[in-house]
Amino acid sequence: MKNKIKVAFIYKGSHVFFSGKHFDSTYYHFFMDALKRNQRMEITYFPVESIFDVTKLNNTFDIILLFGNHSWEIVDELKGIDKLELPVVSRVGDAHNGYHEAKINHEKYKIDYYFGFMHKDYFYKYYPKDFKYKTIIFGLEPSLYQNMTPFNQRIKDKILNSGAVGNQKIISKVVGSILDRGSNAYKHYKLRAMCNKLPYVDYTPTLQNEYVGDKYPLLLSKYASAIAATTTFPTIKYWEIPAAGCLTFMEITELNQGKYLGYRDGKTAIFINKNNYKEKFVEYLSDLDNPKWEEISIQGRKFALENFSNDKAVDILADLMDKIIK
Repeated sequence: MKNKIKVAFIYKGSHVFFSGKHFDSTYYHFFMDALKRNQRMEITYFPVESIFDVTKLNNTFDIILLFGNHSWEIVDELKGIDKLELPVVSRVGDAHNGYHEAKINHEKYKIDYYFGFMHKDYFYKYYPKDFKYKTIIFGLEPSLYQNMTPFNQRIKDKILNSGAVGNQKIISKVVGSILDRGSNAYKHYKLRAMCNKLPYVDYTPTLQNEYVGDKYPLLLSKYASAIAATTTFPTIKYWEIPAAGCLTFMEITELNQGKYLGYRDGKTAIFINKNNYKEKFVEYLSDLDNPKWEEISIQGRKFALENFSNDKAVDILADLMDKIIK
């Protein structure tokens, strides 16, 4: 067996994502659980707040992993970075969010490579073409998606819609469009917001219910169908919802480039857009007992768990690290 990749994971220890109590437990499970499970890595955690001397890592580790490339995600200073002999890999969050600062941090922290679950074209819409980036889709912690409620025991005559939609007041939309620097919530969740106007859609805001963090799959498993709609680029709901065994109405368009995920319309999901979403919903609701809906949900669940689990993602990250080190 080849030697394990010795990884130094440097992160801000006080970051809410590492508390284990945040409403979004995605990053906690990926970085704190899945990394340790991988047999190809030997991961060492360095929770730091302000200054960390990286020169002491040169003769002990193969690579440095950063939680992110923004000031709220990383320590204030990596002392001795100019003398660092190790490559640096960083997760990148929403490319449209704080990219000006992130470009500065590229040099400040000597980042060699980025990874995230967005399409590479969306990353390069905001970042320079010479930045190296790899799409790695992570976020499913398999243990949270076991023992889901059987499809035929779920709510069928309502379609679940969950997550942020932005402020729906007209003045907020107008101001948001004028001042938008890429992070306008209404812009990103436009179709999701439109769906909420339909009487057969049950909307559950992110923080106004008990099903947050690790409990989110339990909410999903109450419904036979649910909506994954992000207008500008796919987010984690695109694999969380099908993994929970829901028939997933999935916004897939040229704008959000969702086809890179690999789902197939009518086979592993039902593709929707702003022109056909009502028609697709009615087709399902008018024929609730059609066995094809459950079959699509089964195949969608299988596809999501096989392709987007944290363990598979970490293995792809290990492949990337191997390539960089060599």
